[in-house]
Amino acid sequence: MAVVTTPDTVRTSRGGRPRDPSRDGVIREAILRLLGDVGYGALTMDAVAAEAGVGKATIYRRWRTKQDLVVDTIAVMNQTLAAPVDTGSMESDVREVVHRMVDIINGPVGTAIRSLLPSMQHQPALTEAFRTGPLQAWRDSYSRMWAQAEERGELPPGMSQSVLAESTTALLTQRWLLTGEPVTHEYADEVLARVVLPLLQAQHP
Repeated sequence: MAVVTTPDTVRTSRGGRPRDPSRDGVIREAILRLLGDVGYGALTMDAVAAEAGVGKATIYRRWRTKQDLVVDTIAVMNQTLAAPVDTGSMESDVREVVHRMVDIINGPVGTAIRSLLPSMQHQPALTEAFRTGPLQAWRDSYSRMWAQAEERGELPPGMSQSVLAESTTALLTQRWLLTGEPVTHEYADEVLARVVLPLLQAQHP
């Protein structure tokens, strides 16, 4: 699964030279790996260039500072989160989305996000990029899933704004960000079977 997508628009450098968009994804993936390894504080432009296998000029042609580089990476992080999920039933839709989250948590994006959380307290630009990037993509994916379930008559209206909807991934997030316990597909299945699906089924009109 690709961890970072590259926008279709080809931006130009400050000097007007066209940028090679194929390099952007490679550089962003290098950033994610380094964030997971060393964190935001120890990240350097030189290290990114070396990890991506490009010259420093290629990095500085795209981003002026380390913050610009990381903010841009967060902003386009895993737009596949917003890919539609429509299996034909609420139960299988929820299962698909929850297992997708497990993959993300255990991949480079999940590791990078966790390493960035301490820095977000002091870097408002990072927080805003996360809020409008991966977090918004995740919310959009969930909202569409609840809307589909409502259209099929599986849930009453207003589910997307409910506490129940918010709680469907709460236990996974708790392990990921707080307790450090493994977030596995087996654990996700147990949460679905014992907590999430019974609560959702109880809402059936």
